[in-house]
Amino acid sequence: MEQEKITILIPSEILPIVAKKRKDIPSKVLEYLILELYRLGDISGGKAAQYLDMDRFEFIRFASKQGIPFVDMDKDELSDDFKRARSVASKEKT
Repeated sequence: MEQEKITILIPSEILPIVAKKRKDIPSKVLEYLILELYRLGDISGGKAAQYLDMDRFEFIRFASKQGIPFVDMDKDELSDDFKRARSVASKEKT
């Protein structure tokens, strides 16, 4: 994967929040960026996993631990999907 080096200005008081060790700051900033792009729906879970050098299920667990759900549906959407799945399953039995 091709990479580019960039320089960004970050307020010094948030650096200890980003990472405990200064050498870990670039990788933590990349993690936060990828997680936010995934949360916004700008990249897929598979692509996010690839960027963070994780398998897809490892990324799903990682994102969930950060409060980002794998399934982002409200109650009605989930209910509709469940009804469709039941309908398909009942048609396959007959």
